[in-house]
Amino acid sequence: MALKKHHKWIIGSSSTIIIIFMITAGLLIYFTFIRIDILENKMSKNQLETQSKINELTNILIQTKENIVSLDESFQTELQELKATTSIDFSGIVENAIKSVVTIRTNVGQGTGFIIDEQGFVITNAHVLEGGREVSAITSNQKIIPAELIGYNTKIDIALLKISGDFKELKLANSNDIQVGEKVIAIGNPLGLQFSVSEGIVSAVDRKGPNEINAYIQTDAALNPGNSGGPLINKQGEVIGINNFKVGGGENLGFALESNYVIDAVNEISQQEMNMTLV
Repeated sequence: MALKKHHKWIIGSSSTIIIIFMITAGLLIYFTFIRIDILENKMSKNQLETQSKINELTNILIQTKENIVSLDESFQTELQELKATTSIDFSGIVENAIKSVVTIRTNVGQGTGFIIDEQGFVITNAHVLEGGREVSAITSNQKIIPAELIGYNTKIDIALLKISGDFKELKLANSNDIQVGEKVIAIGNPLGLQFSVSEGIVSAVDRKGPNEINAYIQTDAALNPGNSGGPLINKQGEVIGINNFKVGGGENLGFALESNYVIDAVNEISQQEMNMTLV
């Protein structure tokens, strides 16, 4: 049966409406996805910017913390130096340094030594060990530890020992920076009096020793038998020399081997015996 005119119009209109609806829906879906994509890109960009700012803030916080630590360490160092300079009070330095000083005892005598590496490497004067068959180190907390002789240099009177354990070491300074007149302390065991401290100044540098080498600091800090092998320490808490001998019959005439010679001797011994550099 043929469609009447008004039926054709209704069908045509319905088709048109459906087509328009589909086009409109398609456009809406298209623009919705575009908007979602734009929003996702914007969110991603914002996330990247936020993360970048977080990273930047973290770096700032880390740097600030490092600066605070650095400032605190600098302040503590300056405070300790100030105490040593203005009040002639080495108590803070002694408190730290004495933990790294040991009594060196053999079956025939005793002297002093000090730790130069946290693994327990100790230096002393070679003559402290002369004639001894057994050697041990006594720490500031009175712990007795057997010591192993690694090597020695008799020309400049240096011996390198090793004790077991973990320790705090003393730093060897650059003896080229020593100033005549600067304050120093000597830590040792004079006449068996363990961990005694004497104070003085650097009287001269590059003095000639018994070995004919101009390698000795002259100091008026009291040195007596038992001080041999102990550290001569500056106001920064660093070792500028190893106490070696005094002139008999004279007052306040003590001599310490300059730290640069000590460093060279220790490294020579450790290279020869262990193929390693210690300081």
